Amino acid sequence: MIDIPQEYEGLVNTLFLIATAFVTYHGLTYRNKDGESNWVHLLFGCIAAVYFFLVLFRDVLKVITF
Repeated sequence: MIDIPQEYEGLVNTLFLIATAFVTYHGLTYRNKDGESNWVHLLFGCIAAVYFFLVLFRDVLKVITF
């Protein structure tokens, strides 16, 4: 695991949340020319959503612990 100084932890968490939110949104809303979803986009969108909520609830809001 990477040791991040305490003063940069909030910034890194925010950047990670922004990146995973973008991947989640793109993966879950992507449609091809025919208007159909691609299963690979849906898969990676769901994986990104899991990591988004994991970081949000565990590291930012400190609601859950493991």
